Amino acid sequence: MTQGSMSSPEHLTDQEYSRLLTFRAGLRQLLRWSERRAAEVGLTDTQHQLLLAIRGHSDPGGPSVGEIAGYLCARHHSVVQLIDRTEQLGLVARKREQGKDRRVVHLTLTEAGKEILASLSAVHLEELQRLTPLVGALDDTTVMPQAG
Repeated sequence: MTQGSMSSPEHLTDQEYSRLLTFRAGLRQLLRWSERRAAEVGLTDTQHQLLLAIRGHSDPGGPSVGEIAGYLCARHHSVVQLIDRTEQLGLVARKREQGKDRRVVHLTLTEAGKEILASLSAVHLEELQRLTPLVGALDDTTVMPQAG
């Protein structure tokens, strides 16, 4: 077990397994729900995540391809292909760094990309608000799993 754990692996209770099941099932349901919302606007779930990674990045100049790869837990060359496909849709734009290293490419959202991301983000925030009790399930010993 990791440091700070409340139970050792040998002493996990039925309730702890039940809470973990509830939490993991809820996460999977959220991911499937999110995939469907992205598909409704013509995106893959990974393209949606790309748009969010660009908009959520703290540097106003936009993230580099390497930073996007980190956010998506993906390989650099796979992210480049994802960016190519999303750029063809007119949702992202590349811009080369001025000055020191012109090999570095930063990404920004186009107006169309901003609009799609804003609409997806609004419904996702609503859904997360609805699912807030799911996170509490890890601390609540009375929550039982429900098939959904």
